[in-house]
Amino acid sequence: MMEHRFEQEEGRLIIRMPREVDHHSSDVLRRETDGLFLRYPIRSIVFDFQDTVFMDSSGIGVILGRCRNLRFAGGQASAVHLNGQIQKIFQVSGLHKVIEVVL
Repeated sequence: MMEHRFEQEEGRLIIRMPREVDHHSSDVLRRETDGLFLRYPIRSIVFDFQDTVFMDSSGIGVILGRCRNLRFAGGQASAVHLNGQIQKIFQVSGLHKVIEVVL
């Protein structure tokens, strides 16, 4: 069962990330997010990590790919509600240099 949820309003997409962002959930997130990009004029993405306790390299790849797609369209991305573990992943992977982290 996937726990992520999307909210889209006026060019802003909020992605409530699942508890575990692993290979399987990343594939689903990638497909669904890309579908929303095609259907709506999205100018900003907020990745909400409120419920996330684990993220592997496939999750990092999904975030980087969506940020790259958004930048091509002139948009911006941010991440909110990072716990200590997710903050550490952002630091070690360099994601904090690519996406605005709002603590």
